[in-house]
Amino acid sequence: MNAAQILLVDDNEDFRRSTVWMLEAAGLQVEDFNRAAGLLARLQQLEDAAIPLSDKCVVTDLRMPDMNGLELMEELRSRRLSIPVVLITGHADVTLAVSAMRMGAANFLEKPFENSILVETVKSAISEPGSALRNPQAAKEKLGRLSPRERQVLTHVCAGKLNKTIADILGISVKTVELHRANMASKLGARNVQDLVRLSLGYE
Repeated sequence: MNAAQILLVDDNEDFRRSTVWMLEAAGLQVEDFNRAAGLLARLQQLEDAAIPLSDKCVVTDLRMPDMNGLELMEELRSRRLSIPVVLITGHADVTLAVSAMRMGAANFLEKPFENSILVETVKSAISEPGSALRNPQAAKEKLGRLSPRERQVLTHVCAGKLNKTIADILGISVKTVELHRANMASKLGARNVQDLVRLSLGYE
């Protein structure tokens, strides 16, 4: 069986080089592009050659100079190209990442992240495409474990707000926000913001 292939898009050359090295060290094949246009041209080549995309995954920075992650998702959808997409975001971009998830992105990673997390995420996106399917009932049951206050905190976390901002909005201390977040993670089995966002969108 061929190794899974990652199509990496980022305009930062240093980041691309280090990420390619890391992914290849994990046994993955990588093609990298500095613009989304290059990725789209490559995907079209694969499509024209009837090469399946089932063992491939796009990893792209959400903010790109020519086409951002949301625009790329729209373009993939308009071309009916079925390939999992993992977005790389900064903290301030969480709300945009949520929008991309609504459009079908497999997942997103918030900088900074551990190399092992990226490898795990892309492998999961390729090998378990069903994990990207919505399961509203299962997610609703999990979210039902939260208290009303925890639900409020979750809403603000998924909007990309910092703990200090959430504390000011809700009239509670930062320590209390941190406690609510820890309780949410425990109740939901969430390891990070990405897991919380997925549950809030109905992904089990």
